[in-house]
Amino acid sequence: MKQPETLSETLGAVKNTLQQMARWGTAGLACSSESMATLARWSSQGGSPADAVSETLQSIRADLGACQRCGLAKGRTHIVFGDGDPSARLVFVGEGPGFEEDRTGRPFVGPAGQLLSKIIAAMKMSRSQVYICNVIKCRPPANRNPQPAEINACRPFLERQLAAIGPEVICTLGTFAAQTLLDTTAPISKLRGRYHDYNGIRLMPTFHPAYLLRNPDRKREVWDDMKKIMALLRIPL
Repeated sequence: MKQPETLSETLGAVKNTLQQMARWGTAGLACSSESMATLARWSSQGGSPADAVSETLQSIRADLGACQRCGLAKGRTHIVFGDGDPSARLVFVGEGPGFEEDRTGRPFVGPAGQLLSKIIAAMKMSRSQVYICNVIKCRPPANRNPQPAEINACRPFLERQLAAIGPEVICTLGTFAAQTLLDTTAPISKLRGRYHDYNGIRLMPTFHPAYLLRNPDRKREVWDDMKKIMALLRIPL
């Protein structure tokens, strides 16, 4: 058998092998559609894993473009990509934009965002010191829950954002952010309160600020989660 001679040929061979293993039902290896897309992108660009790591938030946003990858594009006013420090130690990941976010193009600026800003301030940080984004980048109609196809369309961009930032901690806000990044169906009530692993990064799930506005009695649990993040980041209480 002829051996691959170039990086592009090698990446193509890896992709073909993983696809075959996925058809065989092999578990424990990266046979996902996201992995296939990443390998295809590296191959088509003549690039490498090192190139992917070196991409910036600006280049990811440029790649997203005037996205039409799912039906949410038809009803949006603005794509809400993300906001904050591109080298942040802490990244907050929410579910998706609401009315005010769609109107302004910035994440977490409505009532839930105002509460998140207060939480960040209580952690002795500012919004400019963290990075804030969502799983999906366009507002669902009437703020309904995102659908699987919509999450799958946006998920590669979220994963690339997190890889580009390389934070020490990710804090997921609400069910969909935690379930998407941890690839689980477990409820947020079972996931929060302890660290999980996301590609070698500590991930702390907690309740969404919008949930806290409806259930203020759960704020203490969220603050307990934030104190664990502060401890990891060596921020004194």
